[in-house]
Amino acid sequence: MTEEKEINLIRGLRKQSPQAQQTLLDHYGREVFALVARLVPVVENAEEVYQDAFIKVFKYINRYDERKSSLKTWISRIAYNEAISHLRKHHEAMIYFEDFDGEALSDNEVDETFGHANAETVQLIRAALKHLPPDEQALITMFYYDELSLKEIAYITESIPTTVASKLSRTRKKLCRIINMLRS
Repeated sequence: MTEEKEINLIRGLRKQSPQAQQTLLDHYGREVFALVARLVPVVENAEEVYQDAFIKVFKYINRYDERKSSLKTWISRIAYNEAISHLRKHHEAMIYFEDFDGEALSDNEVDETFGHANAETVQLIRAALKHLPPDEQALITMFYYDELSLKEIAYITESIPTTVASKLSRTRKKLCRIINMLRS
């Protein structure tokens, strides 16, 4: 979307134009639903969170400040917070791999595990992701799948880029341990 189209879209949203709202849903809806669905595994619940997120977007569009983030990042932040709130409120049962270190892994070992991008590794990564808490799943998917920058992820998660980088490093090591466990 060009800058001019986005400015016009924001104007329309601020006037609560149904056409602008539909354009926003058409343009960002799939990505936002993908983010929510990665955090909230039950489809019906993910759909509810998705709807709640866009209701908030439409309600609070006047609070959007383009100097702080892109529209997409601002919407992603709302969706992320809605998903985390839903998970906390409903205490959805999930089983996680605990962060038991045993022996610490080096960054080289982690890079080697993720460096072989063959079908088996991709499948193992997908399986391993299911053993992480939702916030760590979201971090990995925002960075690797959505290709968001550390700054964008920090904005979405209400953190700072150095904290995101540190958590990303720890989560990659945890994923590596899970993958090694799944291989054995």
